Amino acid sequence: MSAVITPFPGVSRHNQVGFDKNELTQILNLYGRMVAAGNWRDYAIDLGRDAAVFSMFRRATERPEYRIEKRPALRNRQGIWALVGEGGAILKRGHDLAPVLAPVERKLMKLVDA
Repeated sequence: MSAVITPFPGVSRHNQVGFDKNELTQILNLYGRMVAAGNWRDYAIDLGRDAAVFSMFRRATERPEYRIEKRPALRNRQGIWALVGEGGAILKRGHDLAPVLAPVERKLMKLVDA
């Protein structure tokens, strides 16, 4: 059975950066555990020409506590992945997603232990 993917109007699929299934699974797994711990309540996904961004919110009316950015243009430099904090500071960069998510994983462990 083959799936048909329909791109958003006005944006060609070739000009849009997105998350693949494995990446989205890792991100949503972490998000779900943070929701269960009572830390996050909402998320947003922004798919653009230069980057795909997954934002996590404590409340829907605030700035995101963290943003996970995928920027393919930085593949050969700092790395395709970045973890951005609430103030806009880049907390971690890398070529692989798991190490970039590590600071949030550590925060989750502190929340669960407390």
